[in-house]
Amino acid sequence: MKFRKLVFVSVLAIVLALSISAASDERKDDVNDATIESSDYSSAQGRWLLQTKRTRRVTCKKFPGICDAKGSPGPQCCKKKCVNILTDRQNCGKCGKKCKYNEICCKGKCVDPSFNRKHCGGCNNRCGNGEYCVFGLCNYA
Repeated sequence: MKFRKLVFVSVLAIVLALSISAASDERKDDVNDATIESSDYSSAQGRWLLQTKRTRRVTCKKFPGICDAKGSPGPQCCKKKCVNILTDRQNCGKCGKKCKYNEICCKGKCVDPSFNRKHCGGCNNRCGNGEYCVFGLCNYA
């Protein structure tokens, strides 16, 4: 019994060591990919500049016109992100207004698509006359 435990623990230790080794190799590859060619900078700026990847983010708070660009998620700016307040669950109707976990945002209002006759199963799926919305499906009573 003790022998089995010893074998199990040693196999577990080997697997753990191999996974840590593989993870550290991946990090080294990522650092090598992020370096910039030394010809881009003068030697006076130092080696640490060569190992940092410089990215500049353009936010809608500083440049609100980017929310109107083609491919933008929406025309409004909330917390430095472009959103559509008519459909975004985290900013439904106005910035910062969150819908509950079972609700979706339809036309800027939080609705429960499981039981709402105007938005049954999704936005603008209206049930017909005499039908009720039951668990997202229109049914006759």
